[in-house]
Amino acid sequence: MSVLLSVRGLTHRYGDFIAVNNINLDVKAGQCFGLLGPNGAGKSTTLEILEGVLKPTRGEIRYRGLPIDKNFKQEVGIQFQSTTLPDYLTVHDCLKLFSSFYQSHTSIPHLIKLCQLQEVASQLHYTLSGGQKQRLLLALSLINDPALLFLDEPTTGLDPQARLHFWQLIREVKQQGKTIILTTHYMEEAEQLCDQIAIMDRGEFIAEGSPETLLKENFLPQIVELNGVYTEQDFDGLPVRISQCAGQTRVECNSFNDLLPALKVSEGSTRGMAVRKPHLEDLFLKLTGNELRL
Repeated sequence: MSVLLSVRGLTHRYGDFIAVNNINLDVKAGQCFGLLGPNGAGKSTTLEILEGVLKPTRGEIRYRGLPIDKNFKQEVGIQFQSTTLPDYLTVHDCLKLFSSFYQSHTSIPHLIKLCQLQEVASQLHYTLSGGQKQRLLLALSLINDPALLFLDEPTTGLDPQARLHFWQLIREVKQQGKTIILTTHYMEEAEQLCDQIAIMDRGEFIAEGSPETLLKENFLPQIVELNGVYTEQDFDGLPVRISQCAGQTRVECNSFNDLLPALKVSEGSTRGMAVRKPHLEDLFLKLTGNELRL
């Protein structure tokens, strides 16, 4: 796949504060690229720069190998976290209004069908449910048939069912050959949708790669969660990694079966036990820490 969007040495300052610090990035055509990080990591600033909303302090951004120019906005779509729409417009009217902003646009009936808005097409936009509103915002971001789509935390506040439906919509959009840059606080969302991710903290990328590769690089194949406190000495020299929190022990291991002999020496040690594979939330907390960022 060819590189659609390339970033080199991207830096942005707010006075003396460095929000984005010399990051490099390549997004390949047809990928879903996830930008993750705790609050204050620099994600929003980075995204605004990539969208062309904010001019960086320093750095180079190239789209299709060329510097971004005035035509860039005709080829990208943006779904912001929230968008203020004019009062008293129906769903269909909103799409018609946004279509007038572009030199060419995709079929409105097609977007209504793609984003599952048929039943509310004649409904006033401010009467929509949370899931319906997000599907409308997605349709608006697709009105110009963009090659590159920015999704800024698109499922925040949605219930689990609406979130799953939205994930399927994103998969269908990606199957049309579109490139997606996604920010999200939901690690499961990133793991489900993204081909590549970058985890950002304090203005810098601290990890970048496919979810599968990053998990293999940072964890053993299985995680066993146990009640009680265990140390590496309890597992007879097996290759394990131990971490503890709130009276529980998390054991990374190559195989749960290897741990069974050691666990049997402690009566009741398997009560409340959980066995699972590592996931992106584990990686996120390992790299960025457990403390709350405000």
